[in-house]
Amino acid sequence: MVAEGYYHAHEVNEGGCDGRMRCLKVCPTDAIRVRDGKAHIIGELCVDCGECITACPRGAVVPLADRLGQRSPEYKCVVAIPSPVLYSQFSSDIAPRRIFEALQRIGFDHVFDVARACDWETLASRIFLDEHEGRWPMISGFCPAVVRLIQVKYPELTEHIMPLEVPREITAREAKQKLSRDLGLDVSEIEAVYITPCPAKVVSIRQPAEKNRSWLDRAIAISEVYGPLRAALAAAEPVPSSELFESATYGPGWSRLGGMTSLLRTERWIAVSGMSDVTKILDDIENSRLRDVEFIEASACLGGCIGGPLTVENIYIARSRTYRLGEKYSRNIERHANQVEELYRKKFFSMENPLAPRPLSPLDPDIGRAIEMVRKRDEIYESLPKIDCAACGSPNCLAFAEDVVKGDIERSTCIVLRARAR
Repeated sequence: MVAEGYYHAHEVNEGGCDGRMRCLKVCPTDAIRVRDGKAHIIGELCVDCGECITACPRGAVVPLADRLGQRSPEYKCVVAIPSPVLYSQFSSDIAPRRIFEALQRIGFDHVFDVARACDWETLASRIFLDEHEGRWPMISGFCPAVVRLIQVKYPELTEHIMPLEVPREITAREAKQKLSRDLGLDVSEIEAVYITPCPAKVVSIRQPAEKNRSWLDRAIAISEVYGPLRAALAAAEPVPSSELFESATYGPGWSRLGGMTSLLRTERWIAVSGMSDVTKILDDIENSRLRDVEFIEASACLGGCIGGPLTVENIYIARSRTYRLGEKYSRNIERHANQVEELYRKKFFSMENPLAPRPLSPLDPDIGRAIEMVRKRDEIYESLPKIDCAACGSPNCLAFAEDVVKGDIERSTCIVLRARAR
């Protein structure tokens, strides 16, 4: 879905929306309005965090992702790249290798694990932090919703985002290049499909913030593949192990909050999840209240990626499983240190383009008119009760004042002003 120049991986099903406004109240960027009993999303402000999807009791905010089985004839090979979250959706007695086999049974030609790239990224992050001479703290860039939140709401903090490529992109790049060599195919003939726990990663593929084109081609929700995978796991005939990609590790740590930072060699870090708490931390950075922190691992989803709205398992069960999976399958990442050091010096982990703020449109294209509208907005705001009740369908009084100035709503819509006028 494209709105105002930006792709979004969810939409409001107006037929199912009854205007309860829970979505409006949880949106971290004030991107939702309720008009005539229906929710509407302002595409320019939306960062695809998925909070509205989780909050809606009617399921009226619908995620948009690709469907299983949508195979384009232009691709001769389709590779699945599952988020480590996928492993936590099944019993910890089910080895990741069995899930790889099941993915092949439901239609993927090859499977590449993200875990090795996560290990490499952790080691690369250590090098970056050891050598960094700029402003602190640095913020993890693996959550695209947090990246977009910063671009939209905290544009001056974009330079704090770690300028390293994310593991899913590294894995897709390496998978395509390896299969191109092994199969004699052009990279353009290989499709990389991410099995995602959240809509933000769908957006990061369709409209990446740090490059012209993602190495991933599509994203399918974990909830979409869960049923077929369960059925495939019950199948008797295994795929020969020789056909499976030999991953260096099955480390699931990055899927839970603190999984990345626990492997960094610094004590000056914070791990935060949930857009409300992430916003508080970003406020503190903006106001120079986190001077003793070097690194912040930030995730839009509560508890980390295991709390994504496109998952199926209870977050606390999934978190427990990630610990057990880690005990069984994780390996010492230090064995990669020399290799990663060499790759780091060759810019293997560097982002293609630096991240930049995502500018918002002015209230009016004419500067003089825009200044006058800001003055009028502030004047209206001062006349309001400032209780942010949202009864008007705008998320707070300041947003209401701006909506009035833009002509989207009448000033008389405020029930407090109406009561005062009686």
